[in-house]
Amino acid sequence: MQGGLERATGEKMVLNFGPQHPATHGTLRIVLELDGESILKATPHAGYLHTGFEKLGEHLDYNQYIVVTDRMNYLSPLSNNFGYVLAVEQLLGIEVPKRCQYIRILMAELSRLADHLLWLGTAALDLGAFSVFLYSFREREKLYSIFEKTTGARLTTSYTRVGGVLRDLYQGCEEDIRQFITDFPKALRETHTLLTRNRIWMDRTKGVGTISGDDAIDYGLTGPCLRATGVAHDLRKAEPYSGYDEVTFDVPVGSNGDAYDRYLVRMEEMIQSCGIITQVLDNMPEGPVNLENNKIMLPNKSDAYGHIEGLIHHFKVIMDGHGVEVPKGDHYCATESPNGELGFYIVSDGSGTGYRIRIRPPSFLHFQALPHMLEGGMVSDTVAVLGSLNVIAGELDR
Repeated sequence: MQGGLERATGEKMVLNFGPQHPATHGTLRIVLELDGESILKATPHAGYLHTGFEKLGEHLDYNQYIVVTDRMNYLSPLSNNFGYVLAVEQLLGIEVPKRCQYIRILMAELSRLADHLLWLGTAALDLGAFSVFLYSFREREKLYSIFEKTTGARLTTSYTRVGGVLRDLYQGCEEDIRQFITDFPKALRETHTLLTRNRIWMDRTKGVGTISGDDAIDYGLTGPCLRATGVAHDLRKAEPYSGYDEVTFDVPVGSNGDAYDRYLVRMEEMIQSCGIITQVLDNMPEGPVNLENNKIMLPNKSDAYGHIEGLIHHFKVIMDGHGVEVPKGDHYCATESPNGELGFYIVSDGSGTGYRIRIRPPSFLHFQALPHMLEGGMVSDTVAVLGSLNVIAGELDR
């Protein structure tokens, strides 16, 4: 109906949808121009967090900046950490040990599950499905227990390092993860029972927020939002990184590009992530988790406290302001985050701090496509479409 909607003769009304509306989570605002309950025009406004993530990259060294990436998409900080340090490592021309690569994949896929579970719970809650919210957060809590024991934190994990990770997996980690992915498919089937053939859920999502594959590409949509249109693009297969070429999985796609297909794609992606996690655990190599290069990685505490060479390396990396000195140049690295393509473009002047860091977050591009999906629909569709995109306000700030 977009572009062909016949306007009624009545007076048009302008409505602020958010940031106070519960579905915008206090950070998003969409200005709707209405004819009755039909949307004539939708104008999305970026978030209200004003964090200045990109500017901070000019003032923090490469390892310090990892804590900033936690706060972009705060639902999957482990994926943000992963994508950022991979960009720095490619600028340095280094490759981390195989065990580290597998641990990063493991944490990224667990993070994908946690992100999709929060999306599922909140998107369903926005449309009135309260039980799904409880079921999703029950499973997500199990994942956060694993994250906490692995990284020492639940939300802002800061787990990766340039050249490795903070620490190896804790004793019993494999057993905890295997137990989770054994039980999780049953929990997901419960949600399918509640939603997938539910008449109210189908009426609120089928044919709502539709976008074609060509238009999705033009708008820069990636991840589940793009794959729901039938475009089978996944960076883990198209441009494998960090060992993803050593695992097998299917890329779920939809056909209609509506809110319902975006729901189905994410549901199937969680099953595929469980398969990737199983393969990683089955083939987890032994060995170090960090690069043995003290100009990049911090030395062990025993070396820093017991040997002059270790003390000097520690001083140079932490206290002397040098940090990890990256060669001059620029580089763009993209990874498949839970929401889509997360890219970091880094310009280095040869110092230990980035001269410029530019981020390509999926939510920023998805939010701009809202008018295309909303105009011609109803006011009530706004909640369903916004929820199906899983826009995270931390990624919107410029």
